[in-house]
Amino acid sequence: MLISARGQTDVGRKRDHNEDSFLLNEDLGLFVVADGMGGHAGGGTASNLAVKTIEARILVARGADAELFMHPGTLEESPLREVLRGAVESACEAIYQAAQGDPALAGMGTTVTAALVSGANAFVAHVGDSRCYLARKGAIYQISEDHSLVNEQLKAGAITLDEARTSRFKNIITRSVGFEADVAVDMMGFELEPADRLVVCCDGLSNQVDDQEILEIVTAAPLEESPGRLIELANERGGDDNITVIVVHVD
Repeated sequence: MLISARGQTDVGRKRDHNEDSFLLNEDLGLFVVADGMGGHAGGGTASNLAVKTIEARILVARGADAELFMHPGTLEESPLREVLRGAVESACEAIYQAAQGDPALAGMGTTVTAALVSGANAFVAHVGDSRCYLARKGAIYQISEDHSLVNEQLKAGAITLDEARTSRFKNIITRSVGFEADVAVDMMGFELEPADRLVVCCDGLSNQVDDQEILEIVTAAPLEESPGRLIELANERGGDDNITVIVVHVD
């Protein structure tokens, strides 16, 4: 499979600083969005440290065994799932340790949604309420599951989808990277098909732009324009938060 990707981040219309970070490394097939939390210094520090640590760990893994990436094998046999999980766990430890050494960074953390593509295999590591979508053959699927209070309420039947969209609790997440020394990382794996589109984004996009709109833009717009159009639409809806998105084309 040949992959190409573009990413973009924007402060939005309501915030005065951007606590999001993203990584786009086509050579590694690695795409990460991190939405930091913990104040002006903490959030940006946490998200930046997350993407840098994950990239560094994947680079070390490839350097130690390039065959992992050149001949990944079947989805079930590939060790890349655990490589990616370990990279996110390392990011969690790095952020936690950084916070212990600086009172100004106490309590910082970040969401992480990371996609690693190798051959026809795609693996997703996920913590928090950023998201990974798969657009395929006219449909869009949310690959990740939000670790949020609102999603827990939805699953329990306590609120409706419409109530979730306007809930004052929609920004409360139940799991993050770096707030504690360890974190449970959700892992997903799937096989890619030609013409697939992957979208990795923070909640600044998904809270303002619905799934069908994301599908329409990433299907119809050129790759170079897709992230900007999604961000523009989120800003038109209010731009209440930082907005970060990566779009990946599979050919």
